[in-house]
Amino acid sequence: MKRISQRDIARQLGVNVSTVSRALRGLDGVSAELKTQIEQLAEAGGYRPNPFAMSLRFGTTRTIGIVVPDVSFNQYAHIVKSVEAEARKSGYMSIITNSNDRYDNEADCLELLVNMHVEGIIICLSQETTTFAHLERLCRMKMPVVLFDRAVDIGISSVIINDAASAREATNCLIESGARRIAFLGGSNQLQQTVDRKHGYLEALREHGIKICTELVKCHPISFNSGLSDTMELLRLPEPPDAILAMDDTLTIAALQAAKSLGRRIPEDLSIIGYTSEQLSAVSSPSLTFLRRNAKEIGHEAFRLLIEWMEGNEEVRNVKVNVRLEVKESTI
Repeated sequence: MKRISQRDIARQLGVNVSTVSRALRGLDGVSAELKTQIEQLAEAGGYRPNPFAMSLRFGTTRTIGIVVPDVSFNQYAHIVKSVEAEARKSGYMSIITNSNDRYDNEADCLELLVNMHVEGIIICLSQETTTFAHLERLCRMKMPVVLFDRAVDIGISSVIINDAASAREATNCLIESGARRIAFLGGSNQLQQTVDRKHGYLEALREHGIKICTELVKCHPISFNSGLSDTMELLRLPEPPDAILAMDDTLTIAALQAAKSLGRRIPEDLSIIGYTSEQLSAVSSPSLTFLRRNAKEIGHEAFRLLIEWMEGNEEVRNVKVNVRLEVKESTI
């Protein structure tokens, strides 16, 4: 059944549409008797405000866009959930899109969101994104944009974790447990996230006077297959690593599976620390020592920066959220 509209109510009662609108929004200027009649008709006819009509009338859609490499990926799902919760508190709806870690898809997602008249966009860049004309165009349009997780220095506000410091802490943990040939399993070197985490890893080795071996550093586009093949190659070296620091969920699980397939005992033969989640750590065997991101805080900060920009504060701010090292069974 078609729902009743404000125009239908106005026609039935012989009044102006503006009178119906005022009554339904609780504004003054409508008699108590007429207001009751309007509300009763609205209830009986299943009236609901039309958000699209309201957006045209008031020049606001009350929606934001979110772009992630893969919303089914554990870390992004939790951050998106946090952003969406914060947006809802402020009366905003969220449109979530996936780039599938492809630059072209990312550009298409942004174009779609702009055409849908979102009021701001929160985005985690794809692995393929090395040019930023699509983001610079949004800035010229005065479209509020906030980056998260993967950020670049192009004058856009961002929320990331303390990548270098956390990698240094994790490497120190491995060193203190006795490891001396520690491998770094990273993403592509074009990601600032990879650069920063590798810097923290190398810094810890230097501080302890441990020789840096280039054959122990593997940095390729993030995928399960690349993580698997890189770990296999590492473990087949004449002098294999006795520990691995993996920089995301996918690479951590790939390293764990490769080690088990080659009969390596964890942590007796190989210690593993990964940037992953509590849920993934808990279901792994043995449970993984991991660097815990605070997804709720990342989402909260990203939306806070976005809404402040939407309300007129265009100052570029870069927020770092601390992570916590959780020691479990995959390290000695």
